[in-house]
Amino acid sequence: MAELGQLILRTDKAGLPLEWIDYRHAVRLHLLGQIVYRCGTTLFRIRGGVNAVSQRRSFVDLSSILATQGNSRALTKMRSDYVPPLNNRTLFKRDDHLCLYCGGRFPRTALSRDHVTPLSRGGADHWTNVVTACVRCNSHKAGRRPEEAGMELLAVPFAPTHAEYVFLQGRSILADQMEFLSAHFPRSSPLHRRMLRV
Repeated sequence: MAELGQLILRTDKAGLPLEWIDYRHAVRLHLLGQIVYRCGTTLFRIRGGVNAVSQRRSFVDLSSILATQGNSRALTKMRSDYVPPLNNRTLFKRDDHLCLYCGGRFPRTALSRDHVTPLSRGGADHWTNVVTACVRCNSHKAGRRPEEAGMELLAVPFAPTHAEYVFLQGRSILADQMEFLSAHFPRSSPLHRRMLRV
């Protein structure tokens, strides 16, 4: 059995990844009759009270992946023009905590969001215009484009699909959850290589 902090991957009934939930949320969905099917390994057996008539104790088995009844937002997130919200935590994870200028790997506190085309020069605060940069490289680049600062990008920034975004939000992702999520990534996703390393 897993630690109670292990998150569960929630999908819709078609198997589209939606979000990470904790065991309390999963039990609530089970009690509301929202679970359609379970996949993956059994993570938890949550025990309830003892039935006064049957003298049997209730329990709920929770798997690493739970498919649930409808979510009208799921189809919206699967559209080709859907762009997940941008935040530093998932940006840094997208870039594997590497500075995309010097190639160094840094803790989150030593990283910053760099706009390839600076905002002051008309650049957008969008996934395809931002990269992870160490504080030193970001300061050196300042308000210039990389070529103007004599710097070269090590990778092309990309906007993740919803399934990739769910992966980037995860912490301590289990092998079966990783396999399930990667099946929803585009074939060209740079995250496929990273999953082979994990």
